[in-house]
Amino acid sequence: MKKEEIIIQTEDVKVRVIELQAGESGPFHFHTEITDNMFGISGEIIVSMKNPIEKVCLKPGVHCKIEPRRTHQVINNLKNESSKYLLVQGVGTYDFIKENA
Repeated sequence: MKKEEIIIQTEDVKVRVIELQAGESGPFHFHTEITDNMFGISGEIIVSMKNPIEKVCLKPGVHCKIEPRRTHQVINNLKNESSKYLLVQGVGTYDFIKENA
């Protein structure tokens, strides 16, 4: 199960450290206003994006930027250990719209 630590949260910015367990993934989704900036902390997180199709492997120190309205998903690529990433979201109103919702 995903664990998260909120570093800062305001009306238009959210900063969290998120840990995904071995093999865990989130659903494909997008945000209407905010940009996601992800930074690898430990392990390997695969960020899978659509339109255009792209995959980024977040290892420690690697950064990925996802613009508003771009559908994406995060997956812990490791089968035997958890992985962590720093997620900086903003600026705008937070929403989480699952694909085909």
